[in-house]
Amino acid sequence: MNIYCQNVLHQIEIAVLSIMGMMDTLTDKDLTKRPTSSRHSVGELLSHISLICGADALIAAGAGQQEMEEFYSSKTLNSLDDIKDELLHHFSSLKEGVGAMTDEMLTEETTSYWGVTYTRFEWLVEIVAHLYHHRGQLHAMLVHCIDRDPQVQLFE
Repeated sequence: MNIYCQNVLHQIEIAVLSIMGMMDTLTDKDLTKRPTSSRHSVGELLSHISLICGADALIAAGAGQQEMEEFYSSKTLNSLDDIKDELLHHFSSLKEGVGAMTDEMLTEETTSYWGVTYTRFEWLVEIVAHLYHHRGQLHAMLVHCIDRDPQVQLFE
């Protein structure tokens, strides 16, 4: 695996571990808390976060809208343990998949079903951005809406 992919996967690992740390401050009862009535609950946000590495890797591989809808609908995560397991599973699968890619594969462009074209490496960077974005949302929800500071280091 090239050094750039190793470094990007390290940043994803930082996000995953800090998300897990925030989850360790929660109980399953906290999953139903909805700080804003028209927005996702803590559990819905965490469920989405847990699927990012898998879903975005599928998109990077050229998955269509129907395949993505099937992927999301096949997942029912009802507890913190379920969410943690899914998050770790998809991160592990992503590392394995990226580890098998050649430099030529990483520079190959793929187009999402909504029309965005990136190289496979750019899709990997997008996963970092996507995880960090939702990790920030989760942290803000916990601190400002639930009045719980998880005391988790977000950056090295």
